[in-house]
Amino acid sequence: MDVGVVLQTNPPGWRTVELARQAELFGFSHVWTFDSHLLWQEPFVIYSQILSATRNVIVGPMVTNPATRDWTVTASLFATLNEMFGNRTICGIGRGDSAVRTLNGKPTTLATLRESIHVIRELANGRPVEHQGSTVRFPWGARSRLDMWVAAYGPKALALTGEVGDGFILQLADPDIAAWTIKAVREAAEAAGRDPASVKICVAAPAYVGTDIDHQRDQCRWFGGMVGNHVADIVARYGDSSEVPQALTGYIAGRQAYDYNEHGRAGNTHTQFVPDEIVDRFCILGSPEAHVERLLELKALGVDQFAVYLQHDGKEETLLAYGEHVIPAIADQITALT
Repeated sequence: MDVGVVLQTNPPGWRTVELARQAELFGFSHVWTFDSHLLWQEPFVIYSQILSATRNVIVGPMVTNPATRDWTVTASLFATLNEMFGNRTICGIGRGDSAVRTLNGKPTTLATLRESIHVIRELANGRPVEHQGSTVRFPWGARSRLDMWVAAYGPKALALTGEVGDGFILQLADPDIAAWTIKAVREAAEAAGRDPASVKICVAAPAYVGTDIDHQRDQCRWFGGMVGNHVADIVARYGDSSEVPQALTGYIAGRQAYDYNEHGRAGNTHTQFVPDEIVDRFCILGSPEAHVERLLELKALGVDQFAVYLQHDGKEETLLAYGEHVIPAIADQITALT
């Protein structure tokens, strides 16, 4: 199992670059960032500096969306970074949340998401694509390669992921919900004539290594509120008695208005409806051993990558603990002599 990290592009931008550099030194495979251009700095500018300051990590958004950038511009950004730094990018994409809602927009339809995935992937992999009545391609981008990983929760989005995604991003670390979503994605992939194992699985959630569980819960409670935005959309579409597990939908009953000014921020004031149980299930807290135990459980479900949301006050300590204790413990053991 790979381990990545998810950063916010808070100013100063060089701080994000330095955290990415540290993550590579500690053995992290991927550096993802939020992509919400009003709330945080523009990530693609920062990606160029992360790629320049590192040698191996793969870099991309968790997640971008089809609404806030022209799709050909998005593809060109990735293809340019690939030409400069050797195909070290990845695209996480979903229907849109904070980047569109802060501009009074709405998440895109699944049909729009599907089409955008096709256009961005074809262009960023050096291939021609039909778009807006023309066949277009990047004459300079033939060697670019880009995988498209789709973030999803609801049944129809999970089906789309299995049908067209190179990877699936689940933004919470509850093993029961992970098992349900992975099953849905793989079944959709098989129904579409794809090899289910070809769709990579990424679970992303806050992880905080330490001993003060109450403090860690308070620092990570924001995540239940963020996930709750997507869950509320699912409940509105399918109802709370649908095939979607109650383990995912039940906790938002006490959810009220959501303030995007505090989106994704530790200690925000509008996520008190999120109970400790949800924080414990959706996030990974506690000792290094507790992290290893949960990650091995996810690995057994077929998870290929765990991505650490690093939005709390123990950033460097958690990076170090993962590098020293967690990543080595979950790695496949290879011996010099047999």
